[in-house]
Amino acid sequence: MSHVCSICKGRKNLCGRSKCLILQKFRISKKFKGLIEKKEFFGASPPSLFVGEYGYPKVRIGPMLPTFGDVEQAKELLNETVNETVGKNTEFDIGKLENPKNWTNSSIDEIMHYRSMLVMGETKSNVKVENNYRDANLPTSTRYIENIQEIAMSVKPVDSEMKLLKNPKMVLGMNSYTSPMGAKENLLKFDIAENPKIPKKTDSVVNDEMKSLEGVMSLYNSGFDEYYIIKLLSTGLMGVDKRIVPTKWSITAVQDMIGKEIRKEVIGYNVVNNYELYHANLLGNRYFILLMPDLYAFEAMEVWLKGSLYGKVAEYHVLGDYEGIKGLKGYVKETAGAFHASRLSVMEHLQKRKKQAKIVVIREITPDYYAPVGVWQIRQGVKLAMDSKKIGEFDNLKSAISGLEQHLVVPVEKYVEKSKILKITNRQTLLEQYF
Repeated sequence: MSHVCSICKGRKNLCGRSKCLILQKFRISKKFKGLIEKKEFFGASPPSLFVGEYGYPKVRIGPMLPTFGDVEQAKELLNETVNETVGKNTEFDIGKLENPKNWTNSSIDEIMHYRSMLVMGETKSNVKVENNYRDANLPTSTRYIENIQEIAMSVKPVDSEMKLLKNPKMVLGMNSYTSPMGAKENLLKFDIAENPKIPKKTDSVVNDEMKSLEGVMSLYNSGFDEYYIIKLLSTGLMGVDKRIVPTKWSITAVQDMIGKEIRKEVIGYNVVNNYELYHANLLGNRYFILLMPDLYAFEAMEVWLKGSLYGKVAEYHVLGDYEGIKGLKGYVKETAGAFHASRLSVMEHLQKRKKQAKIVVIREITPDYYAPVGVWQIRQGVKLAMDSKKIGEFDNLKSAISGLEQHLVVPVEKYVEKSKILKITNRQTLLEQYF
């Protein structure tokens, strides 16, 4: 909390954001307080779970169950949330609380409510589950971990019950990688009350001792949701040397693996014919994707505008990462998971078209993105743009940059100055014109 927050108290929007995150968290905590004043929970896990990264290799892991008693109560809670924006909900799908693909048409406020309707029972485990037997400080029952793995493999909600040490506390934790977290407390007991629906393909991948990459691609190419695959990797079900992987790391790993494999295919295709510009808005994030008729290279750039969550000053500070046709040199340094998420969405688009291109992705984050909801919105935002009709098609780079400039908040020169692709391509164009 900054000194501006102390002066504003959420009434004047002095930070420039469209809503006060502190007040929103308070309102949601107050609204759900009555639903979490108990230690025992029973209901259908969407399925949902989380693995933390702190303390690695001893991490916090746990399932998430609904806080509400029945579907009608859930519908009532959601109706109170969405009434002002999209009207009354007539149906309720518990998967709405978990899968980010269901949130594209939701507001940040609605997403915060969805996630607050789940409570997590967490316990500590070594990432190598068998090592729990050798550590007296790890209270984890192997059966609890096995049950968590079972709900991770299920493609349908699983009726489960859990008992917590105390009444859970609403934390509403939020970060740039994972989806918001609601209430949580230490887990005492966790059982599943029905047989989970596990596809034969999943069972085969988990039990056939495949390497992680092979297993991920086998499931992805069979049409399985990437967020489903992320849960499998996270709960220690993938690979030869199986181990639990923090959710944050699993998201990046799965999107990176799939993106790289599709890239191998894409670089064998012919290049696109012209300069193509795509655009989409999602939750206060403005996405622009420029495809250029040249051999593959990929660059992701972003700017947090003044008044946005991390945009504290008026100056435009462009962050960016680049890879050539041989891939990344080292690790992503400035755009973190956004690089892998956006690259995957563009790779899928080019794969469908059987084309390759030199690619620049630009993300401008506005004050309307007042709370981080996870890297999924970058994945879905770029996908939304690539699935939409292009907003411009040009014969040369100069025209393409001029077309892009008309839509940007940040002066296009700032991006050209930061970009390896735009600078190199522009230099090549000038040389071709000269000779």
